[in-house]
Amino acid sequence: MYKDQKVIVVMPAYNAAKTLKKTHDEVLAQEIVDLVIVVDDSSSDQTVSIAGTLPHTIVHQHPANLGYGGNQKSCYRLALDHGGDIIIMIHPDYQYTPQLIPAMASMIGNGLYHCVLGSRILGGYALKGGMPAWKYIANRFLTFTENVLTGAKLSEYHTGYRAFSRQLIKELPLEKNSDDFLFDNQILAQILWLGYTIAEVSCPTNYFPEASSINFIRSTVYGIGCLATAFRFRLAKMGIIKSNLFLNQLRNEAE
Repeated sequence: MYKDQKVIVVMPAYNAAKTLKKTHDEVLAQEIVDLVIVVDDSSSDQTVSIAGTLPHTIVHQHPANLGYGGNQKSCYRLALDHGGDIIIMIHPDYQYTPQLIPAMASMIGNGLYHCVLGSRILGGYALKGGMPAWKYIANRFLTFTENVLTGAKLSEYHTGYRAFSRQLIKELPLEKNSDDFLFDNQILAQILWLGYTIAEVSCPTNYFPEASSINFIRSTVYGIGCLATAFRFRLAKMGIIKSNLFLNQLRNEAE
């Protein structure tokens, strides 16, 4: 709980048995987390059985694999159903440190922002933490292009560590987004479309064999999708096209 606001951490999990408990233990060590929701996307390992032993945790299992975006849709829907006021998404692969949860929650809970990202780029942590050089270069190129097209000034759009207010999650048309990895990019574009400011905190990261990652081919498909989303954003804002991702009216920064 943070200032009488319920803090829920959601973990979209897929074959995360080796790192789930370690991540979970550090999440609860932050003390302000009221509930952890693990959504398993039909894993083939022991993710579900391990999650079932963890305290203060609700486990939801998809009978079939829905994809990373489909998993997140379930995460946020369940977080709202369980009364989350501050909803923080962190991958259960221990690539991102849960120690930033109090800082991110305070930025939401004090009404400063409705979305906070844990950035691997701020502070130069990406390469230090072992991000492959080709991924770093792609991240920099995509982020630069997306900032130009959306008008934002984010250090990166591709982190898997995010905090949201309940108000924002309820306002976003999440079901219109991809069920694959592109979901991460589309949700940020929608937040910017609605006129919200996205905050960032510098986040150490750690790449190791158990940390989840997508291969070069899927990364390429994801990158093309990110560029397409940014161009759709710009064209929709200019009134040239209509997009089902950006249907709501543009608004001023939320109070």
